[in-house]
Amino acid sequence: MYESGRKAITMKQGTLQDLPFMLYADSKGRIFEHPRYRMAGFSGNAPAALEEADLIPMPEFSKLFFIPDCPPVGLDPETGKYKTVPRVKINGKMERCYGVAAFLEPGIVRTHLPAADYGAKQYVLPMWAYTAVGFRGGRYWAAGFRIEYNPKWDPRHYDDRKLVSAIRSYRKKHGQGPLLGHLFACATNNHCFAAKNLFLKRWEAPLPVSRGCNSECLGCLSLQKDPSCTASHQRISFRPTVTEVVSLAVRHLDQAEEAIVSFGQGCEGEPLTEHELIAESIRKIREKTSRGTINLNTNGSRPDRVRRIAESGLDSIRISMNSARRDLYGAYYRPKGYVFEDVVSSIELSTKMGLYTMINYLVFPGISDQEEEIKALTDLIRKTGLNFVHLKNLCIDPQLYVEKMPRGRSKAVGMKEMVSLLKQGFPKLELGYFNQPVR
Repeated sequence: MYESGRKAITMKQGTLQDLPFMLYADSKGRIFEHPRYRMAGFSGNAPAALEEADLIPMPEFSKLFFIPDCPPVGLDPETGKYKTVPRVKINGKMERCYGVAAFLEPGIVRTHLPAADYGAKQYVLPMWAYTAVGFRGGRYWAAGFRIEYNPKWDPRHYDDRKLVSAIRSYRKKHGQGPLLGHLFACATNNHCFAAKNLFLKRWEAPLPVSRGCNSECLGCLSLQKDPSCTASHQRISFRPTVTEVVSLAVRHLDQAEEAIVSFGQGCEGEPLTEHELIAESIRKIREKTSRGTINLNTNGSRPDRVRRIAESGLDSIRISMNSARRDLYGAYYRPKGYVFEDVVSSIELSTKMGLYTMINYLVFPGISDQEEEIKALTDLIRKTGLNFVHLKNLCIDPQLYVEKMPRGRSKAVGMKEMVSLLKQGFPKLELGYFNQPVR
């Protein structure tokens, strides 16, 4: 608990007064602004000073959450000290209040976690990227910065009124196969943008194939054993046929604008567990069309299988990692039958084989921006020669992640400074958020 007097920051008095007001929620999830305390943010499990440069107006299609049983931590603008706020007066009555967080639109990297006291929490939060948020001047303000804007992933371009007729037309023309049925559910129930693209005949579309996985990620989106935390997606429950995979892929690559088809989705396990199916599918796809980009999203756990898939005609690969340090990687991915060095080997192999090579770098304020992590990441980039670093906010309960990660020995310099150092050290390295067509 952060009581007045425990910790203070040294920002100028006027600057503190200018910060957005702290948000809190009542037991029904209704959100209010506090009349006195200002917005605070966490780096890891401790408060970290917020500057005006850390704040952006919360984008329109972001979401707000409240955190049950966890009172907010606010900043007293008169003293510069942080304080846990367990109760507030609502309609003339003192009531318990709870912290509030934002989940931001794609393309934005968060700089601060929501400031809350997790001491009484007895559950695991669902897998979202919880971000500090406040209220000022009639609008919400979130702690983050845009790393990339790509109109293809702008929520404004995903109007479900157009989607419904597109799905009806697609299914009438192309039938009802099991993979198509799975993607129909992804598009309509889970509102997966990639699945919607398949029916809208544009951009990047998914090709999920794997029921199993060789890791047990803390933040797995498709499988959660804790009953208090349901998975975000329903994992595919069958093995698609090569025929249906090829049919969907060729149709999309031939018809879609700036087409990409990607193996490895949030609604499946690890695609390398189905490497033979993928390799055969890619060979047959390329027998039928040379258009578009074939991409693989993977944990990179088996370099031998990466090689086989690459040799079949793969164009690009995106390998996922939460850290360039072996111990932090293992604590999050909890690999079964492979080690961190295998992942590094897959990155090296991919670049040597001419694939457009990316890492899906799952970032978390207070850990990803530690000096020792930045050093490890720069060493990895230099060693492998990879092309692109995706800076993706790690979707996970903040308390869970901090508790499970080995404690670092160096300070966190801030997410914006981390990005600045990468840009300075590697001027040709691309930093962003979204997959790119490479053909």
